[in-house]
Amino acid sequence: MTLTLASRSPQRRAILEQLGIDFGVAVPDVEELTGGDPEAMVVENARRKANSVAGDNVLGVDTAVVLGGRVFGKPTDEAQAQSFLSALSGRSHEVWSGIALVGGRRERTAASVTRVRFRALDAADLDWYLATEEWRGRAGGYAIQARGAALVEAIEGDYLNVVGLPVSELVRLAPQLVRGE
Repeated sequence: MTLTLASRSPQRRAILEQLGIDFGVAVPDVEELTGGDPEAMVVENARRKANSVAGDNVLGVDTAVVLGGRVFGKPTDEAQAQSFLSALSGRSHEVWSGIALVGGRRERTAASVTRVRFRALDAADLDWYLATEEWRGRAGGYAIQARGAALVEAIEGDYLNVVGLPVSELVRLAPQLVRGE
């Protein structure tokens, strides 16, 4: 079964490649929800992405960082990235991902949450990380799989969910993908 990934994320591509899944990429063009219940929001955004591109078997994914009920999307500029990272400093937050697998007339969805605790960040930490520009295009303004790992003190749950694709939920929805069936 060939999969179409409805995402521009290089991290999601890398995870699917790591799993040995045969896939192509189609970049979705959809208006995403940015508020409301985090679980419902990421699942709906994943559905919108999956339904926006052509393919027999399409995977849509959405990820959001949530602190105290506030959704931290992708920062629009360095000042907003600094604001996000300052708010996350020394605190625990949730990373929610929704996935939607659409094929034929069937649609399957799931959500995953991982708790991440940042260490206390000082001004030098913030300046250093902002200068890496890794915050660009990243929910919450950080990339745990790269230099952003230095910001993290602890993680509880699925690491790959924080990277951008909850593999355990994908395997639960479609085990045949990883088995190459």
